[in-house]
Amino acid sequence: MAAVGTWSFSRPAVERMRCMLLAGQNATDVVETAIAEVEDDVDTGRHIVGRGGYPNSKGVVECDAAIMEGVPGRFGAVAALRGIAQPCRVARKVMEKSPHSLLVGDGAEAFAQELGFTSEPNANMLSDHSATAYREYLEKNKLVRGGHDTIGLIALDLSGNITVGVSTSGAPFKAPGRVGDSPLPGCGLYADHKVGAAAATGDGDKIMCYCPSFHVVQLMRQGSSPNEACQAVLADIQRRIGGDKCFELGLISLNMKGEVGAASSVEFPYTFWNQGLSSVEELVINQ
Repeated sequence: MAAVGTWSFSRPAVERMRCMLLAGQNATDVVETAIAEVEDDVDTGRHIVGRGGYPNSKGVVECDAAIMEGVPGRFGAVAALRGIAQPCRVARKVMEKSPHSLLVGDGAEAFAQELGFTSEPNANMLSDHSATAYREYLEKNKLVRGGHDTIGLIALDLSGNITVGVSTSGAPFKAPGRVGDSPLPGCGLYADHKVGAAAATGDGDKIMCYCPSFHVVQLMRQGSSPNEACQAVLADIQRRIGGDKCFELGLISLNMKGEVGAASSVEFPYTFWNQGLSSVEELVINQ
């Protein structure tokens, strides 16, 4: 059993996953529950996730989320979803109840409503912090610094099931309808029950051009450790871009042995736990 999450603010979520995994719960329930709690917490909205996240350029919060199991063909996602504070729960319903894999915009919201989700007014999705930031954007063209966070979580359960989930409210003050890498399989997340799983965070408009999560899992399939795979994918992207600089990109991965890896082009804290640890730990790379 093991769990890993992106950024320092994932620590409570990884702690929640640890408790659920030790109680024998399955990986998908664990990931969905842990992400949903982060999404619905207005205080974590400043990390570009769920309720309290930054709105688009028209002042509307639009969320992207996805969940993927290691079992082939098990994937569901939503994008540009309005009025739903826990989009990952809708993403799971897409995986389980819809003939489609990705629903967007009005169609995603209608699907959620059909399944009993309540669409909230946009004002409920904003926090004082994000509403103030939006006013400053309109009045002073002031942008949010470091606005590329995403919650990405991976869980490996006692039965050997692995699931990865991601959620974000997207780039602050983005164009309406903009979708980043997070809900796209192979880009923001990928999982294979024979190998492991990976998730990405950072500048989604650029990340989606390189399918890094798929690449990490493929390298693990070929024998690389999670850490080696993440480092190799980052190095490959940097080499293809040319020069010493790379866009903001953080990667986490977990294999079926419960081993964790990460790589990043920026300072990147991530949190993790496995059966060999008594508590959740945090590592910071690229300090």
